[in-house]
Amino acid sequence: MTALLDRWLALADRLSTYAVRAAGALILASAVLIGVDVLLRKFALVTLGGADELSGYAFAIGTSWALAFTLLRRANVRVDALYGRLPRRVCAALDLLGLVCLLVFVGYLTIRAAFVLQDSLLFATRATTPLATPLWIPQSLWLAGFALFLVTILPLIARTAIALAAGDLPRVSALAGARTVEEDAADERENAVRLTTLPTGAER
Repeated sequence: MTALLDRWLALADRLSTYAVRAAGALILASAVLIGVDVLLRKFALVTLGGADELSGYAFAIGTSWALAFTLLRRANVRVDALYGRLPRRVCAALDLLGLVCLLVFVGYLTIRAAFVLQDSLLFATRATTPLATPLWIPQSLWLAGFALFLVTILPLIARTAIALAAGDLPRVSALAGARTVEEDAADERENAVRLTTLPTGAER
């Protein structure tokens, strides 16, 4: 069972990595589009039209697509002033409880997003803007991010629950615990090494 869940999480990790890269590309593209639009308005007194609308879609889609990656990297903001003072088993139980609460919350958001998409498809809804964008397009991409999050958090909860039941507290912490200062420092060191290391043949 644990092997299956680990493979599931490994697949979710790969998918979430692709999704977060696509999300970053969307946000970057929207920033470039807005920048070009601002410059055209300033110096050419013309506008591309729809830049603000498209950037809004990009932000919403990019946010939902980044949720699964953030979950697996434990990069979400957590208030842990009291958490660090509690016994490890209590912390582990709270980690699992936090995942379950997160599942309930995002599950509700996913259901509501699905209803919104359903209505847009049913009534062929378009944006009341010059672009008249068919709303099912950005809404379906937005919903896909929530779906990926649910596909990711379900095996994560199961794997965390198994580790907690087995008393494997380090595993629970690695899966769902709050990141420590040491972990953040280690990641920063790895990133610094990666940025300063020349690619093979670059010195030529």
